[in-house]
Amino acid sequence: MKAVEISTPGGPEVLKLVEREKPELKKGDVLIRVTAAGINRPDVFQRKGAYPPPPGASDLPGLEVAGEIVEGDLAGTSLKIGDRVCALTPGGGYAEYCVAPAGNCLPIPDGFSDVEAAALPETFFTVWTNVFDRGALSGDETLLVHGGASGIGTTAIQIARALGHKVFVTVGSDERAAAVEALGASKAINYKTQDFVEEIKKLTDGKGVDVVLDMVSGEYINRNIQCLADDGRIVIIAQLGGSKATIDTAQVMRRRLTITGSTLRPRSVAFKTQIAQALQQKVWPLLAAGKIRPVIHATFALAQASDAHAMMEKGENIGKIVLTF
Repeated sequence: MKAVEISTPGGPEVLKLVEREKPELKKGDVLIRVTAAGINRPDVFQRKGAYPPPPGASDLPGLEVAGEIVEGDLAGTSLKIGDRVCALTPGGGYAEYCVAPAGNCLPIPDGFSDVEAAALPETFFTVWTNVFDRGALSGDETLLVHGGASGIGTTAIQIARALGHKVFVTVGSDERAAAVEALGASKAINYKTQDFVEEIKKLTDGKGVDVVLDMVSGEYINRNIQCLADDGRIVIIAQLGGSKATIDTAQVMRRRLTITGSTLRPRSVAFKTQIAQALQQKVWPLLAAGKIRPVIHATFALAQASDAHAMMEKGENIGKIVLTF
């Protein structure tokens, strides 16, 4: 099979198209003939040597794919050989064939192309477990999302809005602000020209938001605390701004705040299967009804994976970048 491997840690140019043997299956796995694969920030970190795959996972990058099940162990699922699925994978998505745990596969929603389906798993699994499980967003609570124009951001906006929540986001340009507001964000704040803490206070009449989904971390943590309502929660999913912060713990105690976070890739198959089941029950009907649609910024052929990574690193994308086969 054709695959893209990381020849050595480095820039986008280290991604090389090679020939490989098809991956071997283990109990509970399926083999997917891949037609499209999503690109995500962890792929970039892995390419740089900063995010190694978990034990037993493929060394190839790629955490989400869409395609057809061609063989595998389907016990305990409703899947069958020949089904079109999208899947969350521990790695190996940049290849014509990819292994995924059967429980981490979901049917491609009716009317969705394989490119759209490949843009679903990584961001939808991440948003669901962090915003709605760890962050416990519920009722009429409000959400602030940093990186609002990213794949994660555009997903969080749409799911939260579809479930009745007001969503505020930060973005890096007025163009991005207009794009995400058209997608359903109640207000997009250009962090380069506006103080998002002051804007959130104005937008919430001084109350603050209930949940912050943060992919920046670092010095954003204290500013996020200032954005929170009492009993608010910050959920950290990346550290683009660094891993260190000095915080005022008196505020945390006095206002009953929660600072938490998670990474998805190292979690167990069973844990990810639970997320898949929740998504199929609560979010997949919204996709089928057309209330949510992944935002595709660009597609690249598999052999152009280095160009796709270069685009992601420049921060040019609004929504997802997808490889096609």
